[in-house]
Formats: sequence, structure tokens, C-alpha cells
Amino acid sequence: MNRTCIGVPREIKAQENRIALTPSAAWQLIRQGHQVIVESDAGQGAGFPTSEYLAAGCTIASNPAEVFAAADIIVKVKEPQPSELALLRKGQLLFTYLHLAASKELTEALLHTGATAIAYETVELHHRLPLLEPMSEIAGCMSVMVGAYHLARHQGGRGTLLSGVPGVLPGKVVVLGGGTAGINAARIATGLGADVTIMEVDMDRMRFLDITMHTAHTLYSSPASLLDLLPRTDLVIGAVLVPGARAPKLITREMLRAMPEGSVLVDIAVDQGGCAETTRPTTHAAPTYTEEGVIHYCVANMPGAYARTATQALTNATHRYLGLLADHGLPEACRLKPELLSGINTFNGHLTCKPVADAHNLPFSDIHNLLA
Repeated sequence: MNRTCIGVPREIKAQENRIALTPSAAWQLIRQGHQVIVESDAGQGAGFPTSEYLAAGCTIASNPAEVFAAADIIVKVKEPQPSELALLRKGQLLFTYLHLAASKELTEALLHTGATAIAYETVELHHRLPLLEPMSEIAGCMSVMVGAYHLARHQGGRGTLLSGVPGVLPGKVVVLGGGTAGINAARIATGLGADVTIMEVDMDRMRFLDITMHTAHTLYSSPASLLDLLPRTDLVIGAVLVPGARAPKLITREMLRAMPEGSVLVDIAVDQGGCAETTRPTTHAAPTYTEEGVIHYCVANMPGAYARTATQALTNATHRYLGLLADHGLPEACRLKPELLSGINTFNGHLTCKPVADAHNLPFSDIHNLLA
């Protein structure tokens, strides 16, 4: 077994309070014989003080440069920021959310570092994305909460209460996509008592949703059916996902004009470029803007608002893979868990995720050939 140094820097993206590893998961890795180096105060925003990492046996670094210089594996939450890209090196392994299809600039910069990067969101197992699902669950639940809040008149919304009251019909919610984020959005919206329609193109998925979501409706997704619904919709949740690729633009500016003034669009797919023509990334500090009379909520790291829950949920999903990578190295970990191969987006300067290569018209290399 390798003795690996695992580095956990503090997240520096705006309003990002999550940390990639809980103290308990760090303790487990140290028990396995590895070193874990954590930047001071990296877990403060998620409610995990430095003292808990010290108690777990971690080494505490005073700045990110120390973490990156010492670590064989860098484990993060969000994509590397420019100052972090400058610290990455060839031979280093980066394990984080990347969403490279949304940014050619980031893709090229990451390739230039020569680091090998595994994206949580493209690790695929039995047609599931196990490392993305926890954040999709949180974003789905949260989307209805923030959508309902911004429908309030004092927030510029049309003043519709999603639950309705006796004698008044509930608000109408349309969820685009019946995957993990979509089903959790629908679950919260139906729990509030809203009138919910889930739009999908996968017939098997719609049958499953009809069986499990008794109080929501399903509708085959097409531009015509969406245009028919939008004039009567209070809240649209964009929850579409094509693994590793840019999100399809399902809502055009013209479609938005059909929505009632003061209605709300929450685009969970903003990390992958968004599913509306008018989507652009926002932050928790300034989460909304208005286009064509529709309030847009397009925060690119929604789960960061609930940083403690999100950190725990993320670590639950990632720590076993991280342990394998630390114990055995990349090739053997991929042999033991072949789904890791789908997560490798860059390898020693090669782009190894085809949807990202297609999105940016960049050369693609097959990871199987590179690891052979």
C-alpha cells in the first residue's frame, strides 16, 4: 500500500463554504496510513473547526501553497480557481467537481498544468452519477425553497404562495428533467401542495415517476408542450443533465416572454452552462437578476448555502474512492472500481472526457490507451 499525502485546501470560490473532507473521514484515511494536510480554517464555514482536524491527526498548513506543494492528491469541492491552477503540477491528482464543458478557458488551463483530474460529476456507475447525486439532491430540494421565497412580492415576485390556501388554487411548478435533482425538487414542491409537472423524454423514467410521485404529473418534454405550460407557470426548475456535456438550451428568450411577470426560473443546470438562453452564473451574495420579467436564480454552487449538510453528504459519497486512490494509485484503483475511468477528465496534459472535447472542439484521448 502507498503512503500518500492528501491535501485539502480552503475553497476560495465566492461564497463557497464547503470543505472536501470531514474530520472523521480524514481520521479514517490517517488510520489507513496516509497523511492528510488541511489548510487552516478550511472547514470553518461548514462548522468543522481546525481543532477537529488536529484531533483527527491532520497536519495543518497556513496557506494553500503549502498544501499543494506537499500533496500527491488534492481533494476539493469546486473547480480550481486561477491562483490554484498555478499551484497544480504534473503527476498530481485532483479530485473535485470540474464542470469543464462550461468553460474552455478552464479546460485549457487545467490541461496546461499536466495534472490528472477526476471530476466527481462524470463518475458513472450503472447509469448513475454517485458522486454528483448528493449535491443534486440538495440543489433539488433547495430550488423550490428559493423559488418560493423569490415569488414573494417584496422580492419582486408575482406574489403567489405555492401551497395555495382553502379557496385559492396552489401555484404551478414545472420541473425540467426527472433525474435526481428534478425528483427532489418535485418532492419538495408537492410536499408544499403545489401543482407540479415534471417534463421528461425518457419514457421508462416517466413510468417510474408516475408510480412513485403520486401527486405530480409527468409530461413528455418538447418545445410545444413547454410553450403551452409556461403562460400558466409560477416557478420553473431547470434540472436537466447530460453527463459531462453542456446542458441543452430548452428555454429560449421568446419562451420566457410567455411566462407571467414576476414568475421565477431556478436553473440548477447553471454549472453546465444552464438550460435557458438567458442563464448566467450568479452568487449567493447576488443570487438573482430579471430578464423578460422573469426572476432568474442561477447560483453556480447552490449546495454551498447548506455547507455542513453538503460537506457531510459529499464526503459520504467520495471518501471510499479517495481511500482507494490513496491506497493503490490511479491505475489499480481504476481496476478495482472501473467507474473511476469515466471520471478522468484530464491525464498528463491529455483531454480524456469526450463530451468536454466535443463541447470545446478540442482533441480527445482515450484513457484506456493512456493507462495501458
